[in-house]
Amino acid sequence: MAAGRYLETLQETWGPAMAGIFASGRAVDVVIAVMAIEIGYLIAFRRRRTGSVLRAFLPGVLILLALRVALTGGAWWWVALFLGASFPPHLADLRRRGW
Repeated sequence: MAAGRYLETLQETWGPAMAGIFASGRAVDVVIAVMAIEIGYLIAFRRRRTGSVLRAFLPGVLILLALRVALTGGAWWWVALFLGASFPPHLADLRRRGW
């Protein structure tokens, strides 16, 4: 019973703010920013090749951009464009990994 009450309180307190963050696409912006930091870290400190790091991250970034467009009410064809554009780099990454 206590967990249900906690979730209700959490929903009342943070619900409207979180809904606004997601509806504006800012949540996706934060995830993309964290990914950019991770890309920089892998290239600068882990001595990974830029091409292989970008090839690994590009499909995810494109899918996140499709999510951002969908959350903010963008045109359906932008969502389709970003999703479609994510597939070739995904296949290239799989091929590089030997799949």
